[in-house]
Amino acid sequence: PSPKSFQPNGASEEALQCEIEELKQKDLALDQEIAQLLSEGYSLEELDKHISLLHEYNEIKDAGQMLLGKLAVIRGVTTKQLYPEYDLELSD
Repeated sequence: PSPKSFQPNGASEEALQCEIEELKQKDLALDQEIAQLLSEGYSLEELDKHISLLHEYNEIKDAGQMLLGKLAVIRGVTTKQLYPEYDLELSD
């Protein structure tokens, strides 16, 4: 069997090479962004902590949205209708 027969979903070698190149470009862009932040005085530990806090915030927000959704179903209203009751903005 040829190597092409082992490629996932029949992807062509050219498509895989293109994807590899895109990932290399993203990696380079992220390295440049990190270098920029470091040059602005941020430390890697500070950046890691910030990312960790953002993940935690998103998890808490997702849980809150889930609870609002369940409450809305129980009350027979939309989630949007509950926002004023809990002093939430639609952008929250």
